Amino acid sequence: MIYSIISRAVWEQVSKQSVYAPDSLETDGFIHCSTKEQIPWVAAQFYQGRTDLVLLGIDERDLKPELVYEDLYELNELFPHIYGELNLDAVRKVISFEPNEDGTFSFPE
Repeated sequence: MIYSIISRAVWEQVSKQSVYAPDSLETDGFIHCSTKEQIPWVAAQFYQGRTDLVLLGIDERDLKPELVYEDLYELNELFPHIYGELNLDAVRKVISFEPNEDGTFSFPE
């Protein structure tokens, strides 16, 4: 399972559709995703202070577009990137993703 962090409002909009195409698909050429272990770091880097997030749990086996694990930013870690619109029938879970009391993020258990 891989995960994508999005706002609750965006999820409410796109969940009624069959595919999800965030801005990163146009700007970067892919949809940024993370493994469970990468989520806290990614959230700390890009979502600090946000309280309106959800995690999409995506089943890699059901993805229609290509999924590539790569290190594009020289972080010495491979991140999953979806090269195409996310077919929403691959989304298995939608998890509320709130920060901890101190503002940090942990993967919800």
